[in-house]
Amino acid sequence: DSDIVNSHKDCSRVQDAYTLRCIPQVYGACLDVWKHVEKVFEIEINSATDNPLIFSEEDVFSGGNFHGEPVALNLDYLAMAVSEIGNMSERRTDRLLNNPSNKVLPAFLTQKGGLNSGLMIAQYTSAALVTENKILCHPASVDSIPTSANQEDHVSMGSISAVKIQKIIENLENILSVELMCAFNAVKFHKGINPSSVSKKVINELEKEISVWDYDRIMYVEIEKVKKTIKSEGFLKILNNMNI
Repeated sequence: DSDIVNSHKDCSRVQDAYTLRCIPQVYGACLDVWKHVEKVFEIEINSATDNPLIFSEEDVFSGGNFHGEPVALNLDYLAMAVSEIGNMSERRTDRLLNNPSNKVLPAFLTQKGGLNSGLMIAQYTSAALVTENKILCHPASVDSIPTSANQEDHVSMGSISAVKIQKIIENLENILSVELMCAFNAVKFHKGINPSSVSKKVINELEKEISVWDYDRIMYVEIEKVKKTIKSEGFLKILNNMNI
């Protein structure tokens, strides 16, 4: 029910960019990765990973159930999927701020350019975090340094995979917050054309924390406020009640 979407039914553009048109395909693939990793973790959490495995006084078995390879490989796999979500997000942010074919939105989403940079630095932030995530996607599980006098001659390095994915997710939260902050400001330039009812609810939640970026100010404060909003009960309620 978005007037903004409906206004483009007969516009001159033939197709949207991939980061708009292919969201279901890319994010769907990322969701599939998440579901696969979740299944593997459920198996591992409910498995006996002691060594040796003791069933009785007579039945004592040395084995390798303790090995972290299933967890390590899947955390590295998940890192790529999470990173891709951020990769797409940053490209959409850039299109909001710097789109040659965009005749509605002013450069960097400010009408007071020159003395003000607008949201230019927001894209810098997003680009830096996306680049860091790409570097963190290098799989830790492909490396192995033997320990215990070479008895443990192949280890999973899964703990490093876990630390990496935690950092990637933290970066993603900021990347998505930047995009949402820019979209919040962009929609304000569509005067007289209403967004969807869901978008209106999202805008209402954001308006409780941030205001339109009409002049330069400390940006990280705004990003933190958007991130807080994303995690809020009201915001999650809007998403959970979407009729999709």
